[in-house]
Amino acid sequence: MFRILLIFVCILLLAPAATGQVERRDKGIFVDSKNEFWEKIERENKDFEKGTAKTFIMDFEGINIPKSKDEFKTFWHNDPVTQGNSGMCWCFSTTSYFESELYRTSGKKVKLSELYTVYWEYVEKARRFVQKLGHSLFAQGSEANHLPIIWKKYGIVPAEDYTGLKEGQPFHDHETMFNEMDSYLKHVKANKIWNEQEVLNTIKSILNYYIGEPPTVITVSGKKMTPIEYLNNELKINFDDYVDILSLMEKPYNEYVVYPVPDNWWFSDTYYNVPLDNFMAIIKNAVRKGFSIVIGGDVSEPGYYSYTEAAVVPTFDIPSEYIDESARQFRFGNGTTTDDHGIHIVGYKEQDGKDWYLIKDSGSGARNGANKGYYFYYEDYVKLKIMDFMIHKDALKGILELPE
Repeated sequence: MFRILLIFVCILLLAPAATGQVERRDKGIFVDSKNEFWEKIERENKDFEKGTAKTFIMDFEGINIPKSKDEFKTFWHNDPVTQGNSGMCWCFSTTSYFESELYRTSGKKVKLSELYTVYWEYVEKARRFVQKLGHSLFAQGSEANHLPIIWKKYGIVPAEDYTGLKEGQPFHDHETMFNEMDSYLKHVKANKIWNEQEVLNTIKSILNYYIGEPPTVITVSGKKMTPIEYLNNELKINFDDYVDILSLMEKPYNEYVVYPVPDNWWFSDTYYNVPLDNFMAIIKNAVRKGFSIVIGGDVSEPGYYSYTEAAVVPTFDIPSEYIDESARQFRFGNGTTTDDHGIHIVGYKEQDGKDWYLIKDSGSGARNGANKGYYFYYEDYVKLKIMDFMIHKDALKGILELPE
């Protein structure tokens, strides 16, 4: 019996060699993660939950809307870039504005990094959150007039030196990053962790992971310099030449006031409040003199539709001749006008006695039409729904004199 068992074991051991069989060596590979039927389940369940819900918009049939950005008299600006899934419109629009201003005042064509500003903006928001013991808004939005504050403190860099994108990443996506920072700061507040340096180090570590650590030294035209040196020695922007204009009835006119919106998270009181007629006169005069303008206001309206690339005020909302300070204040006061988007006026067209403004827009909606990255705003829409703008003080001459 033992001899039979021994012979059987030897046969098993010698079998591969006898038959020429090669010992199998498996290896691993990477494949795209997918489950197509699961994706079908998710997609169709979402469609079922949405049902037949529709969005109510204005019927644009018969409205004489511009068809192309080429119809407009334009000011130099870099091509539109998308902000992806993020709340960075304030920074994209204001960065675009100062790029245009640099060209207008010095002839320099530069493309600057929006993400460098956003990185340090989050750091400063977190700093104020700690200093105010949690009683300061930490959110994705901000206002145009905070960009100069960040640049004065941290400088700025060319776009190529800091993209905020990981290798191969097609679009910005800040949802997870923001939620992680927001959750951490809620923990800080709940547990009274008011160690500023500890909190800022943690916020920076989150930012570094998702959008990368910003450079401290850059090379421009063969010269090494810091971001502050680049701002002061190469760009040479005089931020004192710029002013923010507001038009609200609830605030005293011809005075500097606080703009009462959440994105003014540091309660800036540098907005010069003017009557609506002056507000519109400055815009109409400025574009005719070659000034671009960064503006902010409400883009959630039935007359605002990305597939027509147009923003107009429907008569069923309010007829044109009734748009005045009271109509504007009424909507701001009841919350139907909000400050939810920052954009850049880069051209204009006069048509039938009214202006159309060419708007450079980093939001996703601006990519749905034929003129990728642009909208056409009708003058009435700006008059009713655009709440503030930043402009060079030279554009005010003959209309408004600021106090010393």
